[in-house]
Order: sequence, then C-alpha cells, then structure tokens
Amino acid sequence: MVTAYDHPTAVIASAAGVDIILVGDTVADNVLGYEDTLGVTIDDMERHVAAVARAKPDCLIVGDMPWMSYHVNTEETVRNAARLIRAGAQCVKLEGGRKRVPAIEAIINAEIPVMGHIGLTPQSVHAMGGMRVQGRNVDGATALLEDASAITAAGCFAMVIEGVPDAVGTAVTASIDVPTIGIGAGPDCDGQVLVFHDVLGLGTRRTAKFVRQYANLAEDATKALAEFAADVRTGAFPGPAESYESSAELRQALDPRSGTT
Repeated sequence: MVTAYDHPTAVIASAAGVDIILVGDTVADNVLGYEDTLGVTIDDMERHVAAVARAKPDCLIVGDMPWMSYHVNTEETVRNAARLIRAGAQCVKLEGGRKRVPAIEAIINAEIPVMGHIGLTPQSVHAMGGMRVQGRNVDGATALLEDASAITAAGCFAMVIEGVPDAVGTAVTASIDVPTIGIGAGPDCDGQVLVFHDVLGLGTRRTAKFVRQYANLAEDATKALAEFAADVRTGAFPGPAESYESSAELRQALDPRSGTT
C-alpha cells in the first residue's frame, strides 16, 4: 500500500503494481503545507479521493477519514464516509481502537467497508504527547491487542498498525484473522504502507525511522528546474526543436524592414 493524492501519483502507483492506494490525510503535511494531519478537512479529502479515482488505478482505493469527520455522532460519521465513497473510494479508513467501535459499526451498517488504524494514530498527536511509539510496555501492548480484537469484531476488513515495537506488530498480526498493514510495526505484518513522497524523496520534512527512501526525486527535480531557468536566462531555451517554424513568406510579411507591415 502506498499513499497517492492526485491523478498523476495514482497513475504511477497503479503502473508500479501496488495493491492498495491510500488517499491519506497525510496530504495535509505532504502536499498542503500543514504541520500535521489535523488541518485537512472532509472537503479536502473528497477532492483528493476524486482526483485519484479519475485515474482509474488498478488498485483498491482507500479514503482516509480526517480528524473530526467521525468524532461527533454516528449520523455525521456515516455521511462523511459516504462522501468519500461517492468521490470514488471503495472503502474508508479511520483511526482508533475500542472507542471507535460505534463509528465502525455504523459505517459498516451503511454497506461501506472499513479499514482500521491502531498504534500511533497521528490524529491523536496532542493526546499522545507527540508522535511517539506506542505499546512499548506490556500494558500498552496488551491494550493494542485488545483494540485490534475489538475493531476486528466490529467488522474491519483490515487494519494499519503504526509506530509500535516489532514484537507488537507480530503479536497483533498473529492474533486476528484480517490482514495487517504495517508502518513502523516490523516485518511480520501482512503488508506495508509508506507515503509516496517519502519513498521517492519528494518530501521536505524529516522522515521517520521506518521510512526507506528508494529515490531522490526532489534533488533531480531541483537540478532539472535550475537547468531550465539557466537556459531561459541565456537564451538557450527555446531552440529550434521547441519552436514552430515560420514560412519564409510569413517571416518576410512580419519583418518591419520589408516595408509590408
């Protein structure tokens, strides 16, 4: 699974053969310039889900429910989930464990599949005291196992496990009968997810320990744009190859020295 936030990134993800595209609320800090994911709204997510869906990727499209889109009441929760489905998602994802069971059940009762998300839940950054690894002790790990069991029983078809010790990722995966997708949860989850911009080296923020960068496109793009700017300033661009050729007749007619204009 990889994130994608628009038509071009969805095309790339699909062509690369990924199984799942997460239109994540991480669009907030990777594309929209926010410090964290809390600034993104359901309107933002609807727009980005629709852009991804228009690419018709050969992947499952997961629409991420942003902060405060499923926290007020079940009626509003279902309406917001439906907005992402109408925009082109095939399921939605929300964060949290046992406390999210009523929201999960309400969405599923509306015939919308739900992916869960436990462990480090970025929408709870302030409540957690920062972006901290969760489940470091036995009590914390036990609580996460209970969360995983509860949201599985509520009907989640899969779940993301983020920012936990590898043994916790292993234990959760072994304890439930739905797929787990890890991000900083060790190698024993059933799948893995990373942010598109982190994988390709397009981000401007410091990457987490669990990120493996496979390219440095920001460096390549900066170099390419600098070359373009230099060519414009020196007159090297555009050249004959990038220009539409004029006929001799047109050149003569437009030449002020010819006396015809």
